[in-house]
Amino acid sequence: MQEPEKATTQKEGTFTIVSINISSGVGTRKDPVDEVELKVDHGMVGDAHARNWHRQISLLADEDVEIMRGKGVELDPGIFAENITTRGVDLSNLPVGTRFFIGQAELELTQIGKECHHGCAIYQAVGDCVMPRKGIFAKVIKEGWISRESSCHYRI
Repeated sequence: MQEPEKATTQKEGTFTIVSINISSGVGTRKDPVDEVELKVDHGMVGDAHARNWHRQISLLADEDVEIMRGKGVELDPGIFAENITTRGVDLSNLPVGTRFFIGQAELELTQIGKECHHGCAIYQAVGDCVMPRKGIFAKVIKEGWISRESSCHYRI
């Protein structure tokens, strides 16, 4: 009898950006922008979470947002306060240390998931939040400009 194949994450792959999002406040939805500058020891220029720490940039797969849309909720990119909404990569299954190459910039995955704050505006508006379970965080390793049209790939 053959053993079932185990799902594995590829060592490298490509993905696309659905939306780039920033906000001036913490714990609120983020609004889409056409392009943005990423800076080392800072994060996304113009975003409330930008500072020298391990959670400079948040990423969430649109496929995970789609699960919430399946519950009959209309959701736009940025509603879960993610900086970058992606398509084509299972972000939460990548290991810490994975590198993302987006346009001119390079990011390093530093954290998977986070504590849920049930009192935040996102949870209040939607009734659930996929970010604590499926969102990831990264820091900027190489700065540069990114846009929805940027070439994107990852390497474990």
